[in-house]
Amino acid sequence: MTHENPHRSGFACLVGRPNVGKSTLTNALVGEKVAIMSARPQTTRHTIRGIVQREDAQMVLVDTPGLHRPRTLLGERLNTLVLDTLSEVDVVAFCLPADQKIGPGDRYIANQLAPLMEGRRSAVPVVAVVTKADLVGRGQLAEHLLAVDQLARSIDRDWSAIVPVSAKGGYQVEELTEVLVAHLPEGPDLYPGGELTDEPEETMIAELVREAALEGIRDELPHSLAVVVEEIVPREGTGQDQGTDGAAGIAPLLDVRVNLFVERESQKGIIIGRGGSRLREVGSQAREGIEKLLGARIYLDLHVKVAKDWQRDPKQLQRMGF
Repeated sequence: MTHENPHRSGFACLVGRPNVGKSTLTNALVGEKVAIMSARPQTTRHTIRGIVQREDAQMVLVDTPGLHRPRTLLGERLNTLVLDTLSEVDVVAFCLPADQKIGPGDRYIANQLAPLMEGRRSAVPVVAVVTKADLVGRGQLAEHLLAVDQLARSIDRDWSAIVPVSAKGGYQVEELTEVLVAHLPEGPDLYPGGELTDEPEETMIAELVREAALEGIRDELPHSLAVVVEEIVPREGTGQDQGTDGAAGIAPLLDVRVNLFVERESQKGIIIGRGGSRLREVGSQAREGIEKLLGARIYLDLHVKVAKDWQRDPKQLQRMGF
């Protein structure tokens, strides 16, 4: 018996220069907040996966750090992470924002993608996604679409499709989902139904703290900030007398201890703020998201530490999970 529409499942990866709207698009496709969003470049450090669940398909989105010309050991590791990820996915979505002209960074990425797009058996289809389409007029959008088409010709390849979207307004998000799903192989769900991400809790917590810490901060900090969750432990004396269904008794209180690492003493002051005011703000903002994530009350214990030049030090990078 043949089905007209076979069930598809597989991996789609979003790439693009830092800060082109990849995380916002991930969240729009999944329909919930999975990847952290910030107006700072270089926000996503891990390959955060969101899962698009449909009756006829399951698409696992891999949201990578922005590809860029590396200047530090961290930059090199992030680029390697992106290229390793790309070789293992079924389709790539290359994000090119409508409100910015195509520049050297986009050409650099197109050149990195070119080898993936050829090869008889293992060619990876690349869909050009023109993000932030709501920020420009129709004329400018049409011009940008032509420029995106030219970019493919410059590397002697063809995009599988060019799709303009606006993640914020939801414009063509469904259409993009259709285009990406069409490139997935036939197969059953890869993850149990209902899951939206397979990121470990510690990673999600670190990202929530990092997002709160980057909110409204000066430009020099993002690259220099790393967040490590030290421990998550139930506070003694809370959560006892619970029935098997967990309904009765006192809700457990979790102690969540997190270290924020910066590279210089001066940056420490920026994060902590006058009299600790900034750090308290970071704590209350992050706590809300973490409680939602863990489904429990938490006490968030934040410490800011200096790890001198950690981005260039292999030992420290390893300790921070890179």
